[in-house]
Amino acid sequence: MIKIRDIAFSCYAVTDMARSRKFYEEVLGLKPSFVMGEPGGMQWTEYDIGHGTVSLGCAPGFEPNADGCSVAFEVEDFDAAILSLREAQVKFRLDPMPTPVCHLAMIMDPDGNTICIHRRKSS
Repeated sequence: MIKIRDIAFSCYAVTDMARSRKFYEEVLGLKPSFVMGEPGGMQWTEYDIGHGTVSLGCAPGFEPNADGCSVAFEVEDFDAAILSLREAQVKFRLDPMPTPVCHLAMIMDPDGNTICIHRRKSS
């Protein structure tokens, strides 16, 4: 039996690495931990967050999909994050909402990939 210890990374397919990096770095405030490749070929960017990594991959035949990979980013201040996203005119797939255990919203990156903005409620 295979024993899974952790999630190594999640990856989003993107069509324009420069545009995607601008969104992930300037709008979401992530800092790249690894970048490789050149436009026209395979490109890869990684962002280490806590114990995991979110990656962007850009290559022929690797297509974005709103119902494909999804990651939930835990934020310190949910309301401030939502305000910042609205100010940046980010498209919401699911408007902010409370659940019994959290507050969440689903946004779209420039390629239409879904990202969850999340804040756990206090126990």
